[in-house]
Amino acid sequence: MKNLISIFLLLVATTVVSQTKNTYTISFENAVHHEAEITAEFKNLEHKVLALRMSRTSPGRYALHEFAKNVYALKAFDSKGKELIVTRPNPYQWNISGHDGTVQVRYTLYANRGGGTYSQVDETHAHLNIPATFIYAPAYDKRPINVTFNVRKDLGWKVATQLKNASGNTYYAPDLHYFMDSPTEISNHAVRSFQVADAGKEQIIRFVLHHNGTDAELDDYFEGVKKVVLQQKAVYGELPNFDYGAYTFLACYIPNASGDGMEHRNSTILTSTRSLANGGMQPNMGTVSHEFFHAWNVERIRPKSLEPFDYTETNMSGELWFAEGFTSYYTNLILCRAGLLSQEDYIKRLAGGLNYVWNSPGRDFFNPIEMSYQAPFVDAARSVDPVNRENTFISYYTYGSVLGLALDLSLRNLEGDKNLDAFMRLVWQTYGKPEIPYTIRDLQDALSGYAGAEFSDDFFKKYIFDSQMPDYKKLFESVGVTFEQAKLVEASLGVRLNADFKLVSNPHKGSAAYKAGLENGDQLISVHDMAITPEMKSTNFLTQFKPNQTVTVVFKRFNEQKETQLTFDANPSYTTTLQEKVKKRIEKKRGAWLEAK
Repeated sequence: MKNLISIFLLLVATTVVSQTKNTYTISFENAVHHEAEITAEFKNLEHKVLALRMSRTSPGRYALHEFAKNVYALKAFDSKGKELIVTRPNPYQWNISGHDGTVQVRYTLYANRGGGTYSQVDETHAHLNIPATFIYAPAYDKRPINVTFNVRKDLGWKVATQLKNASGNTYYAPDLHYFMDSPTEISNHAVRSFQVADAGKEQIIRFVLHHNGTDAELDDYFEGVKKVVLQQKAVYGELPNFDYGAYTFLACYIPNASGDGMEHRNSTILTSTRSLANGGMQPNMGTVSHEFFHAWNVERIRPKSLEPFDYTETNMSGELWFAEGFTSYYTNLILCRAGLLSQEDYIKRLAGGLNYVWNSPGRDFFNPIEMSYQAPFVDAARSVDPVNRENTFISYYTYGSVLGLALDLSLRNLEGDKNLDAFMRLVWQTYGKPEIPYTIRDLQDALSGYAGAEFSDDFFKKYIFDSQMPDYKKLFESVGVTFEQAKLVEASLGVRLNADFKLVSNPHKGSAAYKAGLENGDQLISVHDMAITPEMKSTNFLTQFKPNQTVTVVFKRFNEQKETQLTFDANPSYTTTLQEKVKKRIEKKRGAWLEAK
Protein backbone atom coordinates (compact mmCIF):
# COMPACT_ATOMS: atom_id res chain seq x y z
CA MET A 1 0.00 0.00 0.00
CA LYS A 2 2.85 2.37 0.84
CA ASN A 3 4.35 1.87 -2.62
CA LEU A 4 0.96 2.48 -4.27
CA ILE A 5 0.52 5.71 -2.32
CA SER A 6 4.01 6.85 -3.31
CA ILE A 7 3.30 6.14 -6.98
CA PHE A 8 -0.04 7.97 -6.73
CA LEU A 9 1.59 11.02 -5.13
CA LEU A 10 4.32 11.00 -7.78
CA LEU A 11 1.70 10.92 -10.56
CA VAL A 12 -0.21 13.79 -8.96
CA ALA A 13 2.97 15.83 -8.58
CA THR A 14 3.98 15.12 -12.17
CA THR A 15 0.54 16.20 -13.42
CA VAL A 16 0.70 19.43 -11.42
CA VAL A 17 4.14 20.27 -12.79
CA SER A 18 3.16 19.43 -16.38
CA GLN A 19 0.15 21.74 -16.12
CA THR A 20 2.12 24.58 -14.56
CA LYS A 21 2.39 27.63 -16.77
CA ASN A 22 5.15 30.16 -16.84
CA THR A 23 3.52 33.58 -16.88
CA TYR A 24 4.58 36.99 -18.10
CA THR A 25 3.15 40.49 -17.84
CA ILE A 26 4.47 43.46 -19.79
CA SER A 27 3.54 47.14 -19.39
CA PHE A 28 4.52 50.30 -21.24
CA GLU A 29 4.02 53.28 -18.94
CA ASN A 30 7.40 54.77 -19.94
CA ALA A 31 7.05 54.09 -23.66
CA VAL A 32 8.15 57.63 -24.47
CA HIS A 33 11.63 56.62 -23.29
CA HIS A 34 11.50 53.19 -24.95
CA GLU A 35 11.13 51.21 -21.73
CA ALA A 36 8.90 48.25 -20.90
CA GLU A 37 8.34 46.84 -17.43
CA ILE A 38 8.21 43.04 -17.38
CA THR A 39 7.25 40.53 -14.71
CA ALA A 40 7.89 36.79 -15.13
CA GLU A 41 6.71 34.13 -12.70
CA PHE A 42 7.89 30.52 -12.47
CA LYS A 43 6.15 28.10 -10.07
CA ASN A 44 6.58 24.49 -8.90
CA LEU A 45 10.30 24.71 -9.52
CA GLU A 46 12.18 21.43 -9.37
CA HIS A 47 15.68 22.88 -9.01
CA LYS A 48 17.18 24.74 -6.07
CA VAL A 49 18.72 27.27 -8.41
CA LEU A 50 16.56 28.74 -11.15
CA ALA A 51 18.67 29.59 -14.18
CA LEU A 52 17.18 32.34 -16.35
CA ARG A 53 18.60 33.59 -19.65
CA MET A 54 18.06 36.11 -22.39
CA SER A 55 18.32 34.57 -25.82
CA ARG A 56 21.35 35.25 -28.00
CA THR A 57 19.54 34.36 -31.22
CA SER A 58 16.12 34.76 -32.81
CA PRO A 59 14.10 32.38 -35.04
CA GLY A 60 14.82 33.18 -38.67
CA ARG A 61 18.18 34.77 -37.85
CA TYR A 62 21.50 32.94 -37.89
CA ALA A 63 23.88 35.34 -36.12
CA LEU A 64 24.29 36.19 -32.45
CA HIS A 65 22.30 39.09 -30.99
CA GLU A 66 23.08 39.92 -27.40
CA PHE A 67 19.61 40.79 -26.15
CA ALA A 68 20.74 40.70 -22.50
CA LYS A 69 22.44 44.08 -22.94
CA ASN A 70 19.04 45.81 -22.89
CA VAL A 71 17.89 44.27 -19.58
CA TYR A 72 18.41 46.15 -16.31
CA ALA A 73 16.93 46.74 -12.82
CA LEU A 74 16.33 43.00 -12.46
CA LYS A 75 15.12 41.77 -9.08
CA ALA A 76 13.74 38.39 -7.98
CA PHE A 77 11.26 37.46 -5.22
CA ASP A 78 9.73 34.29 -3.77
CA SER A 79 6.00 33.63 -3.32
CA LYS A 80 5.92 35.70 -0.12
CA GLY A 81 7.63 38.72 -1.65
CA LYS A 82 11.04 38.04 -0.11
CA GLU A 83 13.86 39.35 -2.31
CA LEU A 84 16.16 36.58 -3.52
CA ILE A 85 19.86 36.38 -4.28
CA VAL A 86 20.71 36.84 -7.98
CA THR A 87 24.12 35.91 -9.38
CA ARG A 88 25.53 36.22 -12.91
CA PRO A 89 27.58 33.21 -14.16
CA ASN A 90 27.86 34.77 -17.63
CA PRO A 91 26.57 37.89 -19.46
CA TYR A 92 23.36 36.16 -20.61
CA GLN A 93 22.25 34.38 -17.44
CA TRP A 94 20.83 35.07 -13.99
CA ASN A 95 20.93 32.35 -11.31
CA ILE A 96 18.34 32.71 -8.55
CA SER A 97 18.68 30.74 -5.33
CA GLY A 98 16.92 30.52 -1.97
CA HIS A 99 13.42 30.40 -3.43
CA ASP A 100 10.44 28.47 -2.03
CA GLY A 101 9.44 26.82 -5.31
CA THR A 102 8.25 30.08 -6.84
CA VAL A 103 10.28 32.87 -8.38
CA GLN A 104 8.92 36.18 -9.61
CA VAL A 105 11.32 38.29 -11.63
CA ARG A 106 10.86 41.95 -12.47
CA TYR A 107 13.05 43.91 -14.88
CA THR A 108 13.15 46.84 -17.23
CA LEU A 109 13.75 46.41 -20.95
CA TYR A 110 15.08 49.11 -23.25
CA ALA A 111 13.80 48.59 -26.80
CA ASN A 112 14.18 50.91 -29.78
CA ARG A 113 14.66 49.03 -33.05
CA GLY A 114 11.50 48.10 -34.92
CA GLY A 115 12.40 45.28 -37.30
CA GLY A 116 12.43 41.52 -37.52
CA THR A 117 14.90 40.83 -34.71
CA TYR A 118 14.78 43.43 -31.95
CA SER A 119 11.94 45.16 -30.13
CA GLN A 120 10.77 48.75 -30.20
CA VAL A 121 8.71 50.54 -27.60
CA ASP A 122 7.60 54.12 -28.06
CA GLU A 123 4.34 56.05 -28.13
CA THR A 124 3.49 54.78 -31.62
CA HIS A 125 3.64 51.07 -30.78
CA ALA A 126 5.13 48.19 -28.83
CA HIS A 127 6.76 46.09 -31.53
CA LEU A 128 7.90 42.92 -29.77
CA ASN A 129 10.18 40.18 -30.97
CA ILE A 130 9.91 37.71 -28.12
CA PRO A 131 13.58 36.62 -27.77
CA ALA A 132 14.58 40.29 -27.54
CA THR A 133 11.94 40.95 -24.88
CA PHE A 134 11.39 38.11 -22.42
CA ILE A 135 13.74 36.28 -20.08
CA TYR A 136 13.26 32.50 -20.10
CA ALA A 137 13.99 29.36 -18.08
CA PRO A 138 15.82 26.76 -20.23
CA ALA A 139 15.03 23.93 -17.79
CA TYR A 140 11.29 24.50 -18.21
CA ASP A 141 11.08 24.98 -21.96
CA LYS A 142 8.25 22.43 -22.39
CA ARG A 143 5.86 24.29 -20.11
CA PRO A 144 2.98 26.29 -21.60
CA ILE A 145 3.17 30.06 -21.30
CA ASN A 146 0.63 32.80 -20.64
CA VAL A 147 1.56 36.39 -21.42
CA THR A 148 -0.53 39.44 -20.59
CA PHE A 149 0.03 42.65 -22.54
CA ASN A 150 -1.05 45.70 -20.54
CA VAL A 151 -1.80 47.87 -23.55
CA ARG A 152 -1.86 51.64 -23.56
CA LYS A 153 -5.58 52.28 -23.90
CA ASP A 154 -4.90 56.02 -24.00
CA LEU A 155 -3.07 55.41 -27.28
CA GLY A 156 -5.74 53.14 -28.75
CA TRP A 157 -3.45 50.11 -28.73
CA LYS A 158 -4.61 46.60 -29.70
CA VAL A 159 -2.75 43.29 -29.77
CA ALA A 160 -1.92 41.34 -32.95
CA THR A 161 0.01 38.06 -32.78
CA GLN A 162 -0.04 34.40 -33.85
CA LEU A 163 -0.34 33.45 -30.15
CA LYS A 164 -3.68 31.96 -29.13
CA ASN A 165 -5.94 34.37 -27.27
CA ALA A 166 -6.76 33.07 -23.79
CA SER A 167 -8.88 35.99 -22.58
CA GLY A 168 -8.76 39.75 -22.90
CA ASN A 169 -5.16 40.73 -23.56
CA THR A 170 -3.75 37.44 -22.26
CA TYR A 171 -2.31 35.06 -24.84
CA TYR A 172 -1.13 31.46 -24.75
CA ALA A 173 1.79 29.49 -26.19
CA PRO A 174 2.07 25.69 -25.83
CA ASP A 175 5.81 25.82 -25.12
CA LEU A 176 8.86 28.06 -25.11
CA HIS A 177 9.76 27.66 -28.78
CA TYR A 178 6.28 28.61 -29.99
CA PHE A 179 6.44 31.62 -27.68
CA MET A 180 9.85 32.67 -29.00
CA ASP A 181 8.56 32.29 -32.56
CA SER A 182 5.55 34.57 -32.03
CA PRO A 183 6.25 38.27 -32.68
CA THR A 184 3.60 40.66 -31.43
CA GLU A 185 2.53 44.08 -32.67
CA ILE A 186 0.70 46.30 -30.19
CA SER A 187 -0.52 49.53 -31.73
CA ASN A 188 -3.49 51.39 -33.13
CA HIS A 189 -3.39 49.27 -36.27
CA ALA A 190 -5.89 48.32 -38.95
CA VAL A 191 -6.78 44.76 -39.94
CA ARG A 192 -7.95 43.19 -43.18
CA SER A 193 -8.63 39.47 -43.67
CA PHE A 194 -9.96 36.93 -46.10
CA GLN A 195 -10.74 33.24 -46.00
CA VAL A 196 -9.08 30.70 -48.26
CA ALA A 197 -10.87 27.45 -49.01
CA ASP A 198 -8.30 24.69 -48.88
CA ALA A 199 -8.71 20.88 -48.77
CA GLY A 200 -12.20 21.09 -47.31
CA LYS A 201 -11.39 23.68 -44.66
CA GLU A 202 -11.31 27.45 -44.39
CA GLN A 203 -8.19 29.25 -43.21
CA ILE A 204 -7.94 32.95 -42.41
CA ILE A 205 -5.25 35.23 -43.81
CA ARG A 206 -4.98 38.42 -41.74
CA PHE A 207 -3.08 41.54 -42.71
CA VAL A 208 -2.34 43.81 -39.75
CA LEU A 209 -0.98 47.22 -40.73
CA HIS A 210 0.37 49.91 -38.44
CA HIS A 211 0.87 52.95 -40.65
CA ASN A 212 0.05 56.62 -41.03
CA GLY A 213 -1.86 56.20 -44.27
CA THR A 214 -5.49 55.85 -45.26
CA ASP A 215 -7.94 52.97 -45.27
CA ALA A 216 -8.20 53.28 -49.04
CA GLU A 217 -4.44 52.74 -49.40
CA LEU A 218 -4.65 49.65 -47.20
CA ASP A 219 -7.62 48.30 -49.16
CA ASP A 220 -5.72 48.71 -52.41
CA TYR A 221 -2.59 47.13 -50.97
CA PHE A 222 -4.51 44.22 -49.48
CA GLU A 223 -5.87 43.29 -52.90
CA GLY A 224 -2.27 42.74 -53.95
CA VAL A 225 -1.56 40.71 -50.82
CA LYS A 226 -4.47 38.40 -51.66
CA LYS A 227 -3.13 37.85 -55.17
CA VAL A 228 0.31 36.95 -53.77
CA VAL A 229 -1.18 34.48 -51.29
CA LEU A 230 -3.22 32.71 -53.96
CA GLN A 231 -0.35 32.50 -56.45
CA GLN A 232 1.90 30.99 -53.79
CA LYS A 233 -0.80 28.53 -52.83
CA ALA A 234 -0.89 27.51 -56.50
CA VAL A 235 2.83 26.63 -56.40
CA TYR A 236 2.37 24.10 -53.60
CA GLY A 237 -1.20 23.12 -54.32
CA GLU A 238 -2.35 23.98 -50.80
CA LEU A 239 -1.72 26.22 -47.84
CA PRO A 240 0.14 24.88 -44.81
CA ASN A 241 -2.12 23.78 -41.99
CA PHE A 242 -1.75 26.94 -39.93
CA ASP A 243 -2.04 26.55 -36.17
CA TYR A 244 -5.38 27.87 -34.92
CA GLY A 245 -6.48 28.15 -38.56
CA ALA A 246 -4.93 31.56 -39.27
CA TYR A 247 -1.85 33.27 -40.68
CA THR A 248 -1.05 36.86 -39.68
CA PHE A 249 1.04 39.47 -41.50
CA LEU A 250 2.34 41.99 -38.95
CA ALA A 251 3.25 45.08 -40.96
CA CYS A 252 4.68 48.37 -39.69
CA TYR A 253 5.20 50.96 -42.42
CA ILE A 254 6.22 53.90 -40.28
CA PRO A 255 9.16 56.38 -40.22
CA ASN A 256 10.62 55.01 -36.96
CA ALA A 257 10.75 51.39 -38.15
CA SER A 258 13.79 49.59 -39.55
CA GLY A 259 13.31 47.96 -42.95
CA ASP A 260 13.09 44.20 -42.50
CA GLY A 261 11.08 41.04 -43.00
CA MET A 262 11.13 37.96 -40.80
CA GLU A 263 9.22 34.72 -41.20
CA HIS A 264 7.59 32.74 -38.40
CA ARG A 265 5.46 29.63 -38.28
CA ASN A 266 2.07 31.28 -38.65
CA SER A 267 3.00 34.93 -39.05
CA THR A 268 5.60 37.30 -40.39
CA ILE A 269 6.98 40.70 -39.50
CA LEU A 270 7.11 43.28 -42.31
CA THR A 271 8.71 46.63 -41.51
CA SER A 272 9.55 49.56 -43.74
CA THR A 273 10.10 53.30 -43.52
CA ARG A 274 8.33 53.60 -46.90
CA SER A 275 4.67 54.47 -46.54
CA LEU A 276 2.17 53.10 -49.05
CA ALA A 277 1.65 56.62 -50.35
CA ASN A 278 5.36 57.33 -50.66
CA GLY A 279 6.62 54.61 -52.98
CA GLY A 280 5.95 51.64 -50.76
CA MET A 281 3.23 49.83 -52.68
CA GLN A 282 5.49 47.67 -54.85
CA PRO A 283 8.77 47.51 -52.87
CA ASN A 284 6.95 46.53 -49.69
CA MET A 285 4.98 43.89 -51.59
CA GLY A 286 8.25 42.15 -52.43
CA THR A 287 8.80 41.50 -48.73
CA VAL A 288 5.23 40.20 -48.43
CA SER A 289 5.94 37.73 -51.22
CA HIS A 290 9.28 36.58 -49.82
CA GLU A 291 8.13 36.10 -46.25
CA PHE A 292 4.88 34.31 -47.06
CA PHE A 293 6.74 31.81 -49.26
CA HIS A 294 8.69 30.94 -46.13
CA ALA A 295 5.49 29.56 -44.58
CA TRP A 296 6.31 26.52 -46.68
CA ASN A 297 10.01 26.81 -47.48
CA VAL A 298 11.98 27.06 -44.21
CA GLU A 299 9.19 27.00 -41.64
CA ARG A 300 7.95 23.54 -42.63
CA ILE A 301 10.30 22.48 -45.43
CA ARG A 302 13.00 22.84 -42.82
CA PRO A 303 16.73 22.09 -42.88
CA LYS A 304 17.75 19.44 -40.37
CA SER A 305 20.70 21.65 -39.45
CA LEU A 306 18.29 24.18 -37.89
CA GLU A 307 16.51 21.68 -35.67
CA PRO A 308 16.23 22.15 -32.78
CA PHE A 309 16.77 25.89 -32.90
CA ASP A 310 19.45 26.96 -30.41
CA TYR A 311 18.80 30.11 -28.38
CA THR A 312 22.29 30.08 -26.84
CA GLU A 313 24.54 29.86 -29.91
CA THR A 314 24.64 30.67 -33.62
CA ASN A 315 22.53 28.53 -35.92
CA MET A 316 24.50 27.42 -38.99
CA SER A 317 23.01 25.72 -42.04
CA GLY A 318 24.46 24.68 -45.39
CA GLU A 319 20.99 24.68 -46.96
CA LEU A 320 20.28 28.42 -47.00
CA TRP A 321 20.90 28.60 -50.76
CA PHE A 322 17.68 26.56 -50.97
CA ALA A 323 15.75 27.84 -47.93
CA GLU A 324 16.47 31.51 -48.54
CA GLY A 325 17.73 31.48 -52.13
CA PHE A 326 14.90 29.54 -53.79
CA THR A 327 12.47 31.65 -51.76
CA SER A 328 14.18 34.73 -53.23
CA TYR A 329 13.76 33.30 -56.73
CA TYR A 330 10.02 33.01 -56.20
CA THR A 331 9.72 36.47 -54.60
CA ASN A 332 9.50 38.45 -57.86
CA LEU A 333 8.26 35.52 -59.95
CA ILE A 334 5.14 35.45 -57.79
CA LEU A 335 4.68 39.21 -58.19
CA CYS A 336 4.89 38.71 -61.95
CA ARG A 337 2.35 35.88 -61.93
CA ALA A 338 0.08 37.94 -59.69
CA GLY A 339 0.13 40.82 -62.20
CA LEU A 340 1.89 43.15 -59.74
CA LEU A 341 5.08 43.23 -61.82
CA SER A 342 5.13 43.23 -65.61
CA GLN A 343 6.90 40.44 -67.47
CA GLU A 344 9.23 43.01 -69.04
CA ASP A 345 10.23 44.43 -65.65
CA TYR A 346 10.58 40.98 -64.10
CA ILE A 347 12.96 39.84 -66.84
CA LYS A 348 14.92 43.10 -66.71
CA ARG A 349 15.45 42.75 -62.96
CA LEU A 350 16.94 39.28 -63.30
CA ALA A 351 20.16 40.83 -64.61
CA GLY A 352 21.02 42.36 -61.24
CA GLY A 353 21.31 39.06 -59.41
CA LEU A 354 23.01 37.33 -62.33
CA ASN A 355 25.68 40.04 -62.60
CA TYR A 356 26.32 39.94 -58.86
CA VAL A 357 26.83 36.18 -58.80
CA TRP A 358 28.37 35.62 -62.23
CA ASN A 359 31.02 38.36 -61.89
CA SER A 360 31.87 37.82 -58.23
CA PRO A 361 35.34 36.55 -57.25
CA GLY A 362 33.63 34.85 -54.30
CA ARG A 363 32.88 31.75 -56.40
CA ASP A 364 36.63 31.04 -56.33
CA PHE A 365 36.45 30.54 -52.57
CA PHE A 366 33.06 29.10 -51.61
CA ASN A 367 30.29 27.05 -53.21
CA PRO A 368 26.62 27.72 -52.33
CA ILE A 369 26.76 25.41 -49.30
CA GLU A 370 29.82 27.19 -47.94
CA MET A 371 28.27 30.58 -48.68
CA SER A 372 25.34 29.44 -46.53
CA TYR A 373 27.77 28.71 -43.71
CA GLN A 374 28.69 32.41 -43.70
CA ALA A 375 25.23 33.40 -42.40
CA PRO A 376 26.32 33.77 -38.73
CA PHE A 377 28.80 36.42 -39.89
CA VAL A 378 26.52 38.36 -42.26
CA ASP A 379 22.90 37.91 -41.16
CA ALA A 380 22.51 41.24 -39.35
CA ALA A 381 25.74 40.38 -37.51
CA ARG A 382 27.94 43.22 -36.35
CA SER A 383 31.74 43.52 -36.31
CA VAL A 384 34.16 46.43 -36.16
CA ASP A 385 37.07 44.96 -38.13
CA PRO A 386 37.13 45.37 -41.93
CA VAL A 387 36.30 42.30 -44.01
CA ASN A 388 36.88 41.32 -47.62
CA ARG A 389 33.29 40.44 -48.52
CA GLU A 390 33.52 41.99 -52.00
CA ASN A 391 35.97 39.24 -52.96
CA THR A 392 34.96 36.30 -50.79
CA PHE A 393 31.19 36.40 -50.25
CA ILE A 394 28.06 36.09 -52.37
CA SER A 395 24.74 36.34 -50.56
CA TYR A 396 23.10 32.93 -50.34
CA TYR A 397 19.83 34.75 -51.05
CA THR A 398 21.04 35.85 -54.49
CA TYR A 399 23.23 32.84 -55.21
CA GLY A 400 20.34 30.50 -54.46
CA SER A 401 17.95 32.68 -56.44
CA VAL A 402 19.94 32.45 -59.68
CA LEU A 403 20.36 28.69 -59.14
CA GLY A 404 16.59 28.39 -58.63
CA LEU A 405 16.14 30.22 -61.94
CA ALA A 406 18.59 27.84 -63.65
CA LEU A 407 16.92 24.76 -62.20
CA ASP A 408 13.46 25.97 -63.20
CA LEU A 409 14.43 26.69 -66.81
CA SER A 410 16.50 23.49 -67.03
CA LEU A 411 13.55 21.39 -65.86
CA ARG A 412 11.28 23.11 -68.37
CA ASN A 413 13.62 21.93 -71.13
CA LEU A 414 13.24 18.29 -70.11
CA GLU A 415 10.56 15.99 -71.43
CA GLY A 416 7.38 15.55 -69.46
CA ASP A 417 6.38 19.16 -68.70
CA LYS A 418 8.65 19.41 -65.66
CA ASN A 419 9.21 22.63 -63.71
CA LEU A 420 10.39 23.93 -60.35
CA ASP A 421 6.81 24.37 -59.07
CA ALA A 422 6.24 20.63 -59.33
CA PHE A 423 9.59 19.89 -57.69
CA MET A 424 8.76 22.23 -54.78
CA ARG A 425 5.41 20.43 -54.40
CA LEU A 426 7.27 17.12 -54.23
CA VAL A 427 9.62 18.44 -51.55
CA TRP A 428 6.60 19.85 -49.71
CA GLN A 429 4.74 16.54 -49.74
CA THR A 430 7.85 14.55 -48.79
CA TYR A 431 9.40 16.77 -46.13
CA GLY A 432 7.36 19.91 -45.49
CA LYS A 433 3.84 18.66 -44.92
CA PRO A 434 4.90 15.80 -42.60
CA GLU A 435 7.50 18.19 -41.08
CA ILE A 436 10.49 15.90 -41.59
CA PRO A 437 13.69 17.98 -41.58
CA TYR A 438 15.78 17.51 -44.72
CA THR A 439 19.48 17.42 -45.62
CA ILE A 440 21.23 18.47 -48.83
CA ARG A 441 21.41 14.84 -49.90
CA ASP A 442 17.66 14.57 -49.36
CA LEU A 443 17.16 17.42 -51.84
CA GLN A 444 19.48 15.72 -54.31
CA ASP A 445 17.58 12.44 -53.94
CA ALA A 446 14.25 14.22 -54.36
CA LEU A 447 15.47 15.85 -57.58
CA SER A 448 16.75 12.47 -58.73
CA GLY A 449 13.32 10.95 -58.17
CA TYR A 450 11.66 13.82 -60.03
CA ALA A 451 14.00 14.44 -62.97
CA GLY A 452 16.30 11.41 -63.02
CA ALA A 453 19.58 10.56 -61.33
CA GLU A 454 21.73 11.79 -64.22
CA PHE A 455 20.14 15.23 -64.24
CA SER A 456 20.18 15.54 -60.45
CA ASP A 457 23.77 14.36 -60.02
CA ASP A 458 24.97 16.72 -62.75
CA PHE A 459 23.15 19.74 -61.27
CA PHE A 460 24.39 19.15 -57.73
CA LYS A 461 27.93 18.25 -58.80
CA LYS A 462 28.40 21.40 -60.89
CA TYR A 463 26.35 24.03 -59.12
CA ILE A 464 25.86 23.01 -55.46
CA PHE A 465 28.99 21.05 -54.53
CA ASP A 466 31.03 23.20 -56.93
CA SER A 467 30.77 26.83 -58.05
CA GLN A 468 30.25 26.51 -61.79
CA MET A 469 27.71 28.69 -63.55
CA PRO A 470 24.87 27.27 -65.68
CA ASP A 471 24.59 28.19 -69.37
CA TYR A 472 22.11 31.03 -68.84
CA LYS A 473 22.30 32.20 -72.46
CA LYS A 474 21.00 28.83 -73.65
CA LEU A 475 18.43 28.57 -70.87
CA PHE A 476 17.05 32.05 -71.56
CA GLU A 477 16.83 31.37 -75.31
CA SER A 478 14.34 28.59 -74.56
CA VAL A 479 11.87 31.14 -73.12
CA GLY A 480 12.55 34.04 -75.49
CA VAL A 481 14.87 36.12 -73.32
CA THR A 482 18.08 37.74 -74.55
CA PHE A 483 21.06 37.39 -72.20
CA GLU A 484 24.08 39.34 -73.36
CA GLN A 485 27.00 41.51 -72.32
CA ALA A 486 25.76 44.75 -73.83
CA LYS A 487 28.25 47.11 -72.17
CA LEU A 488 31.61 45.74 -73.31
CA VAL A 489 32.44 49.10 -74.93
CA GLU A 490 32.31 50.80 -71.52
CA ALA A 491 35.37 51.11 -69.27
CA SER A 492 35.27 49.52 -65.82
CA LEU A 493 37.34 50.09 -62.68
CA GLY A 494 36.01 47.12 -60.71
CA VAL A 495 35.44 49.19 -57.57
CA ARG A 496 32.78 51.56 -56.21
CA LEU A 497 33.48 55.29 -56.12
CA ASN A 498 31.45 57.82 -54.19
CA ALA A 499 30.55 61.25 -55.58
CA ASP A 500 33.90 62.63 -54.34
CA PHE A 501 35.92 60.02 -56.26
CA LYS A 502 36.84 58.10 -53.14
CA LEU A 503 37.02 54.30 -53.25
CA VAL A 504 34.29 52.99 -50.94
CA SER A 505 34.68 49.25 -51.48
CA ASN A 506 37.45 46.70 -51.80
CA PRO A 507 38.40 46.32 -55.48
CA HIS A 508 37.29 43.05 -57.06
CA LYS A 509 40.18 40.64 -57.27
CA GLY A 510 41.70 40.83 -60.77
CA SER A 511 39.93 44.07 -61.68
CA ALA A 512 41.61 47.19 -63.09
CA ALA A 513 41.69 48.90 -59.70
CA TYR A 514 42.95 45.74 -57.98
CA LYS A 515 45.83 45.23 -60.43
CA ALA A 516 46.73 48.91 -60.17
CA GLY A 517 47.14 48.56 -56.40
CA LEU A 518 44.27 50.87 -55.45
CA GLU A 519 42.58 50.22 -52.11
CA ASN A 520 39.39 50.99 -50.24
CA GLY A 521 39.66 54.55 -48.88
CA ASP A 522 42.00 55.88 -51.55
CA GLN A 523 41.11 59.36 -52.81
CA LEU A 524 41.55 59.93 -56.56
CA ILE A 525 43.20 63.26 -57.40
CA SER A 526 43.69 62.99 -61.17
CA VAL A 527 43.25 60.48 -63.97
CA HIS A 528 45.15 60.71 -67.26
CA ASP A 529 46.49 64.18 -66.28
CA MET A 530 42.94 65.44 -65.72
CA ALA A 531 42.51 66.92 -62.25
CA ILE A 532 39.35 65.91 -60.42
CA THR A 533 37.29 68.89 -59.27
CA PRO A 534 34.28 69.08 -56.92
CA GLU A 535 31.96 69.76 -59.87
CA MET A 536 32.73 66.44 -61.56
CA LYS A 537 30.61 63.30 -61.21
CA SER A 538 32.37 59.95 -61.11
CA THR A 539 29.83 58.18 -63.34
CA ASN A 540 30.12 60.72 -66.15
CA PHE A 541 33.88 61.11 -65.76
CA LEU A 542 34.60 57.45 -66.51
CA THR A 543 32.61 57.43 -69.76
CA GLN A 544 35.43 59.21 -71.58
CA PHE A 545 37.74 56.21 -71.18
CA LYS A 546 37.79 52.93 -73.13
CA PRO A 547 38.52 49.31 -72.24
CA ASN A 548 42.24 48.42 -72.40
CA GLN A 549 43.19 52.09 -72.19
CA THR A 550 46.14 52.67 -69.83
CA VAL A 551 46.18 55.85 -67.76
CA THR A 552 48.15 57.40 -64.94
CA VAL A 553 46.20 57.71 -61.70
CA VAL A 554 47.27 60.06 -58.93
CA PHE A 555 45.65 59.35 -55.57
CA LYS A 556 46.03 60.10 -51.89
CA ARG A 557 46.36 57.40 -49.19
CA PHE A 558 46.91 58.22 -45.50
CA ASN A 559 47.54 61.85 -46.54
CA GLU A 560 50.40 60.78 -48.81
CA GLN A 561 50.18 61.36 -52.57
CA LYS A 562 50.88 58.33 -54.75
CA GLU A 563 50.83 57.43 -58.44
CA THR A 564 50.04 54.23 -60.35
CA GLN A 565 49.35 52.96 -63.86
CA LEU A 566 45.84 51.60 -64.47
CA THR A 567 44.45 49.74 -67.49
CA PHE A 568 40.67 49.85 -67.74
CA ASP A 569 38.66 46.64 -68.11
CA ALA A 570 35.55 46.19 -70.23
CA ASN A 571 32.28 46.42 -68.32
CA PRO A 572 31.32 42.74 -67.80
CA SER A 573 27.66 43.40 -66.96
CA TYR A 574 24.90 41.34 -68.55
CA THR A 575 21.42 42.49 -69.50
CA THR A 576 18.24 40.43 -69.68
CA THR A 577 15.61 41.51 -72.20
CA LEU A 578 12.24 40.02 -73.09
CA GLN A 579 12.06 39.24 -76.79
CA GLU A 580 8.86 40.61 -78.36
CA LYS A 581 8.54 38.24 -81.32
CA VAL A 582 9.11 34.57 -80.58
CA LYS A 583 7.87 31.27 -81.94
CA LYS A 584 4.56 29.89 -80.66
CA ARG A 585 6.20 27.05 -78.72
CA ILE A 586 8.56 29.49 -76.98
CA GLU A 587 5.70 31.88 -76.23
CA LYS A 588 3.76 28.97 -74.72
CA LYS A 589 6.74 27.89 -72.59
CA ARG A 590 7.28 31.47 -71.40
CA GLY A 591 3.62 31.77 -70.51
CA ALA A 592 3.76 28.56 -68.47
CA TRP A 593 6.67 30.09 -66.57
CA LEU A 594 5.47 33.66 -65.99
CA GLU A 595 1.67 33.70 -66.19
CA ALA A 596 -0.84 33.33 -63.36
CA LYS A 597 -1.65 29.85 -62.11
